Amino acid sequence: MIKQLGQVMVYVNDQELAKAFWTEKLGFEVISDVDNGMRIITIAPTDEAQTSIVLHDKKKIQAMSPELNLGTPSLMFYSENLDALYEDFKAKGITVGELVNMPFGKVFNFSDEEGNYFAITEK
Repeated sequence: MIKQLGQVMVYVNDQELAKAFWTEKLGFEVISDVDNGMRIITIAPTDEAQTSIVLHDKKKIQAMSPELNLGTPSLMFYSENLDALYEDFKAKGITVGELVNMPFGKVFNFSDEEGNYFAITEK
């Protein structure tokens, strides 16, 4: 039985740029940054987080597994104070969508430096 989401794989063109976005702009922590012939960067909101994001080099993964769909996964993050987070993202120059009210609560989307979109809702 699957009990939790452990890692989310994100395939990026520039691992350093992606790492800087997630750590410097969003405040995530680098859990590990290992290069054993293929660099794998693992990040998470905190080192105690149960789920982490792994930043993979899109070109290397494509060469290893050309059958894989390397499109951006759909990720939904939760926040306790969405209004403050929305303003913080805007102040940092992060591309954000409108803050909208949905039947399940407020939500907005944002994109990273490569135009990959993610969403955040208040929970």
